Amino acid sequence: MRLTSRVRASELQGRAWLNTGEKELDLAALRGKVVVLDFWSFCCINCLHVLEELRPLEERFADVLVTVGVHSPKFEHEADPEALAAAVDRYEIHHPVLDDPELTTWEAYTARAWPTLVVVDPEGYIVAHLSGEGHVQGLVSLVEELVAEHEAKGTLHRGDGPYVPRPEPEGDLRFPGKVLPLPDGSFLVSDTGHHRLVQLGSDLRTVRRVIGAGKGWADGDAGTARFTEPQGLTLLPEDVRAAVGYDVVVADSVNHRLRGVDLATGTVTTVAGSGVQRLLDEERARGADPNSVPEGADPRTVALSSPWDVVWSTRADRLVVAMAGTHQLFSFDPRSGRLGVLAGTGDEGLKDGTAAEAWFAQSSGLAEDHRGNVWVADSETSALRVLRFDDDGAVTVGTAVGEGLFDFGFRDGEAGQARMQHCLGVAQLPDGSVAVADTYNGAVRHYDPRTGQVTTLARGLAEPSDVLLDVSGREPLLVVVESNAHRLVRVPVPATAQRVDEGASRTQRPRTRLAPGGLTVDVRFSAPTGQKLDDRWGDPTQLKISSSPADALAEGAGTARGLRRELVLDGGTTEGVLHITARAAACDGEPGGEIPDHAACHLYQQDWGIPFVLDADGEAELVLDLRGVN
Repeated sequence: MRLTSRVRASELQGRAWLNTGEKELDLAALRGKVVVLDFWSFCCINCLHVLEELRPLEERFADVLVTVGVHSPKFEHEADPEALAAAVDRYEIHHPVLDDPELTTWEAYTARAWPTLVVVDPEGYIVAHLSGEGHVQGLVSLVEELVAEHEAKGTLHRGDGPYVPRPEPEGDLRFPGKVLPLPDGSFLVSDTGHHRLVQLGSDLRTVRRVIGAGKGWADGDAGTARFTEPQGLTLLPEDVRAAVGYDVVVADSVNHRLRGVDLATGTVTTVAGSGVQRLLDEERARGADPNSVPEGADPRTVALSSPWDVVWSTRADRLVVAMAGTHQLFSFDPRSGRLGVLAGTGDEGLKDGTAAEAWFAQSSGLAEDHRGNVWVADSETSALRVLRFDDDGAVTVGTAVGEGLFDFGFRDGEAGQARMQHCLGVAQLPDGSVAVADTYNGAVRHYDPRTGQVTTLARGLAEPSDVLLDVSGREPLLVVVESNAHRLVRVPVPATAQRVDEGASRTQRPRTRLAPGGLTVDVRFSAPTGQKLDDRWGDPTQLKISSSPADALAEGAGTARGLRRELVLDGGTTEGVLHITARAAACDGEPGGEIPDHAACHLYQQDWGIPFVLDADGEAELVLDLRGVN
């Protein structure tokens, strides 16, 4: 529904512009175009999904639409202008980007979640607020409407936009992601930015072989196969390799697939994943269990979501997959093809317990220790988690280091007080301790389960994304993937680790001031043109609400239908975080009419983590946009 109220878009303010040839932009320079403001942070997997969703839209409407990425950082490191420039290069962003480190433009547009999309019409008025992923089909119809309307009014200006490409970095590697040691002493690297695999010699520099022909998806030999931003790699046990006919499994992140590689021939095959992104709870909207895979299903027909790392679990006798896009861990048995959810509900956050009730947040690194535990670098909570397999088959999840979605820092010492910042890689050391690629602190950290202490092994690295122990020489060394330096380096293991304390931090995002007592949560949703709410089985909308700490909510927690909820905030808890998940299901069809047979259906979903502080003068209503259209 298009409302009659017209709200003028706020000016775009920040520190600097990228992808504009150093030219500053303002809304006046964009007048005459349909503008999509994409509020993002480069740590956020959902934001990376939206970047991919917007690419075909930008190509289709290249002469009338301008996307402006408004980078509003979550972590301290993301406010570094060099780190942002590297991220713009890494993710091949081909539109202007505003660096908004103080969240000035974020606050002006009342953004509350990463990602948020705001659509501005050619006359400079806001016409839509959209939160989360999956809005591209609705955007197509909205842009078509705006183009037709403003072309008729004479307020649409066709022609090139303000994007100016940045120079391409050179070198054999481009933003490498993960590394795998091979039995012959060489190393297989996911050359993520070049969308391929590279086998390096023991010197970490000599290129012995390239597998993959660049961006895309294709199976075939080393010269014709294609990947898109490959990440984690693992070597299968010898008996499994003999049974399945390939040696290495690769997490092909943007293709949402697992790929198998035969090292003898370089042949690449798809072993799991349909290539369609798994939208958590889409199955629920159709009445199926969202946390299961149909028994006997061909794994190549199952939707995955940004697999980021893989490791073989000897205790589980199968692969463990860090499914970053749904905040879960999957399992995959290459011999039987059996694929399923191993741990995690899909809720984003930090919660321990049984595998079925645990929460993760964009898990991005995996390693098995000598006891069969699987250690997890849980990036968005800056946490080191552990998966334990009991003899009776039960799987439990614990946390060694980390506090929650908005807590990070650079602090060594007792694990309960230690802090990391968006860690991406993890490795076991011979004594049973763990090394962590603490990516946004530019460090390799060390956790010793025997003492419960965290120390620092190395620092001053450029976004290390993976780490492993190399014992091939006289002294053990760490091999570190220094992603933003486009290289692998060896780092000595110090005899005495450093102890660093640069403090603990919280995301700089301001807390929402809420009045104690009653609070109304109201989520706006308007189905795109050509769609209607799928009410064939009742109300197709749903809110799931909880809080950290749990006692911050006296009433209103839980899952129920509808996009409006009355809560009661406990005045005994002065601050916390509201965790809100909104869902709405819509299908192709006209409002008031019937949904046609075999109509395409769509699930719209967004998770919000809203830091709040109780204030007697605070708001008694919290309005959020899942898909609000003016």
